[in-house]
Amino acid sequence: MTTNASRRDFLKTATTAAAAGSVLPYWAWSPSTMAQETKSPNERPRVGCIGNGGMGSGDANSIKRYGDIVANCDVDKGHAERLQKNIAGGKSDIYEDYRELLDRKDIDVVTISTPDHWHTRIALAALRAGKDVHCQKPLTLTIDEGKLLCKVVKETGRVFQVGTQQRSENNNMFLKAVAICQEGRLGKINKVTCAIGGSPRGGTFKKEAAPEGLNWDMWLGQAPLVDYIKQRCHNDFRWWYEYSGGKLTDWGAHHVDIGQWGIGMDQSGPESLEVIAVDHPVPYEKGWPMKDDTFNAAVTFDVKVMFANGVEMRIRDDAKDLGFDNGVMFEGEKGRIFVNRGKLTGQAVDDLKDNPISDDVLIKLRKGKRLDNHMANFIECCRDRSVPVSDVWSHHRILTTCHLSNIAMRLNRTLKWNPETEQIIGDDEANQFQGREQRKGYEVA
Repeated sequence: MTTNASRRDFLKTATTAAAAGSVLPYWAWSPSTMAQETKSPNERPRVGCIGNGGMGSGDANSIKRYGDIVANCDVDKGHAERLQKNIAGGKSDIYEDYRELLDRKDIDVVTISTPDHWHTRIALAALRAGKDVHCQKPLTLTIDEGKLLCKVVKETGRVFQVGTQQRSENNNMFLKAVAICQEGRLGKINKVTCAIGGSPRGGTFKKEAAPEGLNWDMWLGQAPLVDYIKQRCHNDFRWWYEYSGGKLTDWGAHHVDIGQWGIGMDQSGPESLEVIAVDHPVPYEKGWPMKDDTFNAAVTFDVKVMFANGVEMRIRDDAKDLGFDNGVMFEGEKGRIFVNRGKLTGQAVDDLKDNPISDDVLIKLRKGKRLDNHMANFIECCRDRSVPVSDVWSHHRILTTCHLSNIAMRLNRTLKWNPETEQIIGDDEANQFQGREQRKGYEVA
């Protein structure tokens, strides 16, 4: 039986670990893995898993290597019961309301794997309850939510990791691609193309009663109260702007992140966003879809994003004309490289055999950490109170690019953005889309 004191000791080794890390990065001097280091009950944080569907089950499976799942929560009773039985070994307590889980003083960390429109409200409550947080991507529904989360993470001092695992998986091709760019091996980078796929078409869908065991009102949360449609819920919620942002915040949260990181703009933002092409499956009026029974996120699109350093980023549903589909292409004065989850190619990649990447560059990108896997990075940061590779500030910045792209497409016009003030310039109507009207009782604040 672990004690609260022993778990706190595990989670607060900040002084010694940080001091050691300032001399030699932790990943460099420890041959063991995080899973080996958290075998003892006293070294394993107690975990609450909020959102128990597909991604929630995946996150629970990942974190149970390092911590003990003592509670799980979902507004769909079936999801919660399956996770309790299949992943938590039948030993966790089930909750429908996340606030009851967060009230538990014995829970050290939480995973948040709900639909996107719930991420920020739950994350804010978890931070203020003193929990360290792993939250799935995309972190926010709106730009305003991202600003608020950055503020509260700083105020509370909690460890916060975003689920953009392309930043930190072991033998990471994306990390190498970013390093190639930041070492100048492509010369001055002129263009980045992010091909992220298009959202599906679908509808007209049937309106019906919500299934037994699903709290539909709570599932909707801050979003408007509407009739239950099966395709609004669970896996398909991503294709409705009410709850997500289509492929811009799905795959865009991954590939735009790598693109903006590679050009050194993941702590800043664009200056302009121009809609080259967009196809929505429903008509729009002043930025709002005019049908309520059909997927409404953009099916095909091409957005030209310009940064202050002169780099042009194109965010497209595909780039078949360039010879690739899903992935990121960096183009510079000295050549180009392409990276996705299956490959990293280009002359600069071939040159690594004889001229490997500088350790200094890799150490900086890793923030001094070894990279067992994404969840291990989170747990290690919980131990030494450091910032994960996928941090809230850079994610807010890259997701702002995705949100702005969606705003530009919804209004079908070019936007000017000030990355310092984080405001759209000269367009009051567009600036209103930085936030959303929230249903009473479910406000994000």
